[in-house]
Amino acid sequence: MELFLIRHPEPAVPEGTCYGRSDIGLAEDAGVAAARLRTLLPEGIPVYSSPLFRCRSVAEHLVPEPAIDERLVEMHFGEWEMRRWDEIEKSAFDAWVADILNFAPPGGESAAAMLARTLAFLDELRTSEAPAAAVVTHGGVLRVLFAHWLEVPPRRWPRLTFEFGGVSKVILGHKDLRVEYLNRK
Repeated sequence: MELFLIRHPEPAVPEGTCYGRSDIGLAEDAGVAAARLRTLLPEGIPVYSSPLFRCRSVAEHLVPEPAIDERLVEMHFGEWEMRRWDEIEKSAFDAWVADILNFAPPGGESAAAMLARTLAFLDELRTSEAPAAAVVTHGGVLRVLFAHWLEVPPRRWPRLTFEFGGVSKVILGHKDLRVEYLNRK
């Protein structure tokens, strides 16, 4: 299956803010972003999206009725949501950095939980036998997927960057994966 993984365009949020699962707007018009993305996607491709506005609004401009799936939502940062990263208690932030895969912010979820739900979505998508699909999602989702697929240890996850409004393409087999490109705009 050809899988086109799209990170939503830049959100309308002050730089340095932990926004995770918060439902915020976009700094760019969703229609303009979708028009640019459409040129990178096969015609008639099914589109799946996170339910959050920053993804859903773009997906709705790509196709009239995208499939919305909760499993594609960004990581829930709990009490850290909409706080500046530099305002988060240092001991809690350090605990997260020390175990980024398993630590869950207070009231939030761990990256391991986010990965499990996202892999469940992809397993279901693979059984659909569709030759291709586009997925509009979030940077955190993309980071844990590629880290899992490429066996990148958690301490190196910050090196995995996905551009706002960028498309990454993988060929997803039943037991293998090939990365075609990353961050195409």
